[in-house]
Amino acid sequence: MSSQPSILYPPEGFGPPKERHGHSDGSSLGLPPGTEVFSADNHISLADDIFYDRFPERLRNQAPRVWYEDGAYELGMGGKSFLPGEFSHVLMQYDPLTGAGSNNLEGRIEELATDGIAKELAFPNALLALFHYPDKEVRELCFRIYNEYIAGLQERSGGRFHGVGLINWWDAQGTRRTLEEMKGLGLKTFLMPLNPGQDDAGNPIDYSGAAMIPVWDAIEEAGLPVSHHIGETGLKAPCEVNAIAVGMVANVAPYREMFGRYVLGGILDRHPGLRVGWFEGGVNWVPSALQDAEHLLASYRHMLDRPVEHDVQHYWDHHMYASFMVDPLGLKLVDRIGVDRVMWSADYPHNESTFGYSEKSIAMVVDAVGPEKAARVVSGNVKAYLGL
Repeated sequence: MSSQPSILYPPEGFGPPKERHGHSDGSSLGLPPGTEVFSADNHISLADDIFYDRFPERLRNQAPRVWYEDGAYELGMGGKSFLPGEFSHVLMQYDPLTGAGSNNLEGRIEELATDGIAKELAFPNALLALFHYPDKEVRELCFRIYNEYIAGLQERSGGRFHGVGLINWWDAQGTRRTLEEMKGLGLKTFLMPLNPGQDDAGNPIDYSGAAMIPVWDAIEEAGLPVSHHIGETGLKAPCEVNAIAVGMVANVAPYREMFGRYVLGGILDRHPGLRVGWFEGGVNWVPSALQDAEHLLASYRHMLDRPVEHDVQHYWDHHMYASFMVDPLGLKLVDRIGVDRVMWSADYPHNESTFGYSEKSIAMVVDAVGPEKAARVVSGNVKAYLGL
């Protein structure tokens, strides 16, 4: 096995995903026979106008609409998209893929199969724009409708497609209600924002504060893992040159604050039954975050309001997972992270997706950890995370 996987990017890049085509049936990946490649992080564009007809009449004028314009599916109201222009432009680059939209599940499954991918966990795209929609009744209603819709796709897929749900995280009663509905629909995880927004009084919500304990109680009791995903971090100042690429450099490294809240902010000590997944930020950030948290805990232990009950590594080893697409540095450090805590993903159909060269990305995993452990990374670990 190689101790230092080589970076596989050619100087000219791979081009936008709409120009890529799968060309592997998975038989030559070097994995043990029978391994089903399971992408732990894909995305699906909402392509059906699902909200208006399902909203009660008294709220129908607040229902978001979905429409297709200039090669992209848009989400918004009054003909105005919720998405920033630059982000819409990114979406336009991959929507022409056969299965990018939610209205072609069969085409999506076939397309992924051409790249050797048998199963997937799919996160929402534009719906994240509703994370901070000011009317919380409308926000929750949108999430519940989306959950029903995505669960229908999951059921139709015969186990090939698994959708990530959305919940009410801002009040405990709503958390219980939405989690119970989600579990009843068969969804196995849900997305929580890194930035939880404001409470009803306009104060910032503190995930590690006492007011949130009943919310975490409900999540712990539901037994479903909490998923966090990149995509909420924007540029803090204007950028005239290559703003999308510059913004993504910041976007792919957003997890330290929330990691600190779980580990040092007492969330996991109060709620030891929680499981947490970090998606699309790679895995190379994990050793440095563990190292720094260990140093800072030792340095500030005498100033803490609440004792930290375990060493930092314990929280990672017993509660957390992370996903990656192409991460040579992370694979080099996998022994520090734990081979059972990392999950390979294609990120289909995003620009940074491995779609069209997934076999090369998976070969790096096999080369780094060997076929048996690689099977856990590209299949078994995400199944364990989801409780499948």
